[in-house]
Amino acid sequence: MQIMNAMTRQCWLGLMVTAVLALGLAGCRPAESTGEQVGGAADRPVIGVTLLNLSSEFIVMLDDALQAKAKELGVELIVNDAQRSPERQIQQVESFVARKVDAIILNPCEVEASSPAVDRAKEAGIPIVNVNSETRSTPDAFVGSRDEESARLAMGYLADRLGGKGNLVMIQGYMGQAAQLKRDQGAREVLAAHSGLTLLAEQTAEWDRAKAMSLMENWIQSHGDRIQAVFAQNDEMAMGALIALEQAGMKDKVRVAGVDAIADALQAVKAGRLDATVFQDARGQAGAALETAVALARGEAVERENYIPFQLVTRDNVDRFLKP
Repeated sequence: MQIMNAMTRQCWLGLMVTAVLALGLAGCRPAESTGEQVGGAADRPVIGVTLLNLSSEFIVMLDDALQAKAKELGVELIVNDAQRSPERQIQQVESFVARKVDAIILNPCEVEASSPAVDRAKEAGIPIVNVNSETRSTPDAFVGSRDEESARLAMGYLADRLGGKGNLVMIQGYMGQAAQLKRDQGAREVLAAHSGLTLLAEQTAEWDRAKAMSLMENWIQSHGDRIQAVFAQNDEMAMGALIALEQAGMKDKVRVAGVDAIADALQAVKAGRLDATVFQDARGQAGAALETAVALARGEAVERENYIPFQLVTRDNVDRFLKP
């Protein structure tokens, strides 16, 4: 009987240990095994990021700067490439909402068509920060630069080099995106202030180097030596136009300016091939956007608008902007 009682006690003890272990394992089960994604802990927030297009060098610079800042802050990033599709961007934000990220950073594809992405995040109560470009819908915060300022700097430089009179062409960015709209506005302000300047032609090359090269070749065929200057709304397009002009033997007669200060453009300015670019601070924009998103995720007060100035880059000051 004593032996049986001892065995019974051992059996009950074994059952109790098994039950405790089972409960412990159930409590340690990761949230994703239930099919539900959740945001990060307060000390390591999860931030969803949807970027305009990672085939653009400036957007790659923005991404690199976000990644570096995330490492510095101890933040987990989920980065998606919208590939210039507002519809894809909306889907990506909806995915972030379903995963219950702590905040979202949106680099909008278009002013109007990307606005529902902002609306979805706000409806879900997830803070959203627009970086570099704007939407009609108002996010919780915006970090970027005043794009009209960049055009004023570049077009103003060209106007000065032409002595306030001459013929220009303008290569537009992706139509309907904030940068295209604002840079167009800034360029026209300079044109309006110089009655001697004539805009011979304008057309979009969708921020793309190859498309800008092809467009410039067409303009060379149509306008020839009448073209005295080119304003491209970003450096990718400025470099495409520059190559077309060089191949046509016209570069020495035509001034070219772009925007963004990407590596190729800076080297071209240094070499005297490209006349000017305008520095846009990708690191400053990315860092401020991520800091703002983290602060919002933690319920802290932030600046609703944070504008980082552009800077004109010519051969006289290009060394300050070149990486060592």
